[in-house]
Amino acid sequence: MEQLKHECGVAMIRLLKPLDYYAQKYGTWAYGFNKLYLMMEKQHNRGQEGAGIASVSLDKEPGTEYMFREKAEGKDAITEIFSRVNEEMAGELYMGHLRYSTTGKSGLQYVHPFLRRNNWRAKNLCLCGNFNMTNIDEVFRFLISQGQSPRIYGDSYITLELMGHRLDREVERLYAIAKQQGLQGTDITDYIDNHVEMTNVLRTTMEHYDGGYVMCGLTGSGEMFAVRDPWGIRPAFYYRDDEMVAVASERPVLQTTFDLQTDDICELQPGESLIVRRNGESHLEQIMPAQKLSACSFERIYFSRGSDRDIYQERKRLGEQLTPAILKAIDNDVTNTVFSYIPNTAEVAFYGMTDGFRQQGYNLRTEKVVWKDIKLRTFIADNSERNDLAAHVYDISYGSLRPYEDNLVIIDDSIVRGTTLKESIFKILDRLHPKKIVMVSSSPQIRYPDYYGIDMARLEEFCAFRATMALIEERGLWQLVNDTYLACKHDPQTENHVRALYEPFTVEEINQKIVEMLRPKGMQAPIELVFQSIEGLHKACPNHPGDWYFTGHYPTPGGTRLCNAAFVNYIDTKQK
Repeated sequence: MEQLKHECGVAMIRLLKPLDYYAQKYGTWAYGFNKLYLMMEKQHNRGQEGAGIASVSLDKEPGTEYMFREKAEGKDAITEIFSRVNEEMAGELYMGHLRYSTTGKSGLQYVHPFLRRNNWRAKNLCLCGNFNMTNIDEVFRFLISQGQSPRIYGDSYITLELMGHRLDREVERLYAIAKQQGLQGTDITDYIDNHVEMTNVLRTTMEHYDGGYVMCGLTGSGEMFAVRDPWGIRPAFYYRDDEMVAVASERPVLQTTFDLQTDDICELQPGESLIVRRNGESHLEQIMPAQKLSACSFERIYFSRGSDRDIYQERKRLGEQLTPAILKAIDNDVTNTVFSYIPNTAEVAFYGMTDGFRQQGYNLRTEKVVWKDIKLRTFIADNSERNDLAAHVYDISYGSLRPYEDNLVIIDDSIVRGTTLKESIFKILDRLHPKKIVMVSSSPQIRYPDYYGIDMARLEEFCAFRATMALIEERGLWQLVNDTYLACKHDPQTENHVRALYEPFTVEEINQKIVEMLRPKGMQAPIELVFQSIEGLHKACPNHPGDWYFTGHYPTPGGTRLCNAAFVNYIDTKQK
């Protein structure tokens, strides 16, 4: 319901046959670009602020361009960049990226891929990724200590410079070996191009980072790689056959683009890298030791495409597991209850919820109560009118329930800020005059920020946090706030002290306070909130145990440190 900005989507293709092979078999020189375009469109959900592509040709003569890049901003960026593609840009290596900013920085200079140029082919590096690093200050200081002076402060650019520096060292290592072997001139260049070990580059780069990432890269000499963070926070999938190697952020993207079965595709494991060499040989390499698996559960609930086989079933289970709590909320009165969902991402959880009731023998009344309209234009409205228009992004099916007789159970995938509920959903649902509204979330209460690539970094954004602080004020527990503040300041690294704020309260108490805070003035129908439990989340998504949004258990020290810092900043800002 409340659109959250996700970190990014990646797409990569390495063609393993001569380019003439694809032109003859598929009837076009643009086979690689066409597949890249489809992969990017199928991941458009992951980034609509900007997009970029890059390609590398292995056979261009010196004095001609062999490494190409195009970038654009805006929701139509994919169409724009592919309109610039021409036959000169065709090559064996392709990279695509879709961007959502998570740091507030915008502009074409922040759109991936990032490109580091050099007259040595092997020293050219093109980089993109789905990532957010929590210790960029430390990495920045490390670069400065080496004598570098980065032009831009940002994790993407700094990563490019750090990895580029390590790539330079790898090329220089090979140069020394070639000289020792008595090679001269272009023979040295050929030796370097054919012997680059990206494993060396990746290990000496990624050891410096704390964060969630899938980092992808191309070199001018024809190396391609994708590496996943050691905790497995961010996802990556790949496919290999005798024609190509492909990488994407989501499995269905590869299935649709290349007409594959689910089991044809492999998932990149935590700390692992897929490396494709200049000669087309590919292998897996453990770059960093795997840590405790913390694959992001929010990917499964909200961001990833629901067409994935496993995600579809997981979202159904999330809905199904909520049936006992919903029955309690409606006093077992299924006969006088209408069941529905908030479009569009909660639809699969809704099917699971209805399955759960039917398995227990209930005959449900289901309706499409809520409709999501196109974004209403407000450019001719003043502030008050603009707010009124924004409240009508959603509409209702009039007559879909019996006024004052029927309960309305309506499920969504998450309740984050609560703004849309207060300003739009609750107001418009009240027009149907339900006896009671039961608002259901297929995810648990979101209590803590994310620092690994999702755009929710401030505690005060979350309605669960605001409700908890309101309860603390009501009950005079300011000593708890002071103790938490001091602990966050003096011991930011070892423990998430913000978790202590929630300990005095039950989920139900926080739910009631959220309802009080989000209930629009003048609304008649009573409201009850039902959230997924932490146990239910893990039962539905057993292979994605990363739950820091809900529990505050961050997988890396950087996440813990930033959460504590967020609370310090929250209190400092309130006291100004």
